[in-house]
Amino acid sequence: MRAVMRSDDARLDGARGAGVRADAARVLDAILHGGRSLKAELSAAQSRIEDSRDRALLEAVVMAVLRNRADYDATLQAWLPRPLGQRDNDLRVLLYVGLAQLDAMGLPAHAAVAATVDAARLMKRVHQAGMVNAVLRRATREPLVRADALAGWPQWLLQDLRADWPEDVEAILRASRIAPPMWLRVNRSKIDRESYAARLREQGLDPRMPDHPVDALLLETPVAMSALPGFDEGLVSVQDGSAQQLADAFTLKPGMCVLDACAAPGGKAAHLLEREPTLRLLALDVDARRLRRVREGLQRLGLQAARVAADATAIDEWWNGQPFDAILIDAPCSATGILRRQPDILLHRRAEDVAALVALQARMLDALWPTLAAGGTLVYATCSILQAENARQIEAFLARTADAELVALDATFGRDTGLGHQRLPGEGDMDGFFYARLRKR
Repeated sequence: MRAVMRSDDARLDGARGAGVRADAARVLDAILHGGRSLKAELSAAQSRIEDSRDRALLEAVVMAVLRNRADYDATLQAWLPRPLGQRDNDLRVLLYVGLAQLDAMGLPAHAAVAATVDAARLMKRVHQAGMVNAVLRRATREPLVRADALAGWPQWLLQDLRADWPEDVEAILRASRIAPPMWLRVNRSKIDRESYAARLREQGLDPRMPDHPVDALLLETPVAMSALPGFDEGLVSVQDGSAQQLADAFTLKPGMCVLDACAAPGGKAAHLLEREPTLRLLALDVDARRLRRVREGLQRLGLQAARVAADATAIDEWWNGQPFDAILIDAPCSATGILRRQPDILLHRRAEDVAALVALQARMLDALWPTLAAGGTLVYATCSILQAENARQIEAFLARTADAELVALDATFGRDTGLGHQRLPGEGDMDGFFYARLRKR
């Protein structure tokens, strides 16, 4: 899949274009060689850039490199007479930046090469500018060297995928490298899907209207949120189709008491309230800073919910004793279903992390189940594709919880595992996601 942005939206000339490339190299150096977080580094770099097109270009370059780094490593190993050492880490990532523009993003070659060479000079790599130019010029004439599909994937994760999804490993690896489309969630309390789709077409955009989720529109080529008509007025939000389907797992009624136990950044709570604004919804999250994003999102949409910063498992600290009619646990997880959105997970996630997450998920299920009213519904979800966090987690919970029963979902939620439904990355153009609906007897 080609660029996450249109080439005519990018600033491709002059010192400004070189500055964006240099910024991308610095972000990548911090992630790849400094162990820093993609979200944190990218957000900090974008906050220093005024022009929204330049911010979009920075993000597109960084993501393209992280998704395709194995290919660019293989190319440099084949083309450079001597391998680059640790002192040249910044130069290596700048070459990645140049190759990504020509390869994954398909930007105009002359401008991409010129801006990247100028970035080398900005980064005080004047003496290597000629080498950068030569490598990138070669990339305009010759195909890049492609790495093995398994390159860049940790062995422990490949082993788990082979055990869990033996027939699907290749498709998972391929889908995890492809830039995702842009899913929109239309606020049908304010405008219907057809009317909003017409407004997008007036802006020169071409939305797709999938059969499900029922509030969704799909843009094959992402755009800046500022380009979405009525965004500031709360007509639309950006949310992947897999996450949108969580609302379909509930039967909402006016005045229901609902808990969103891991609420930040707030998209799922907002969607439930868009469906039924009279819900008495508590948005709970352990991170007070991230909970502020929930407040901001609800304000934009004109919605209201109680918000509490607390550990969901410490129910004595926040629960008032009134049972919930419905609970959503979108649990902390390995995020292996969203590698196409967070490719740095392959760099930072460890096998022992999964064991710790499985234990946390179990504690959340056990702690929150007593707060659910008899006859109530609890939906457990993750953006993981590992069965230890999903089907096996639910199997263990049902085995130790006498008054819990699994309630079937339909085929729109993905593959029926017998213990919940699983969507693998890219299926239906959506992120990888797991859903299990439980009822309290």
